[in-house]
Amino acid sequence: MYALVDYKGTQILLKEGENIKVPYQSDLKKGSIIEFDKVLYYFDGKNKKMGNPYIKSLKFKAKVDSHIKDSKITVFKMKRRKGYQKKNGHKQPFTLLKIDKLNVSKSSPTKKTAAKATAKSTKKTGAAKKTAATKKTTSKKKD
Repeated sequence: MYALVDYKGTQILLKEGENIKVPYQSDLKKGSIIEFDKVLYYFDGKNKKMGNPYIKSLKFKAKVDSHIKDSKITVFKMKRRKGYQKKNGHKQPFTLLKIDKLNVSKSSPTKKTAAKATAKSTKKTGAAKKTAATKKTTSKKKD
């Protein structure tokens, strides 16, 4: 059982019982729960679900395990025959997430119906504004 999730512009593969690295998030505290709602692909062992672009009915949760730094990377710059050498090191910080189980939590349908109702009302008001704007422009051309 695994899922492919879009998180802050990166695609992350979620598997049960694994720790995953995500880009460092200073606002997340140790022990807090993070929710992945942009699910691209889900496979439960029997059925496959693909999103277009996302599967709207699925959400997954993970627990923040720790904030740590990756191993050191050495950056060495040099220009030959010029006497220029520069050596730097860098440790990239990241957040470690623990996924115990891929519990499928479905989003509530009340949010969808409320979003549809607001979308319909904005369409009506947008159409009224367009007709009023065209009447004003035509009246100016006649003068």
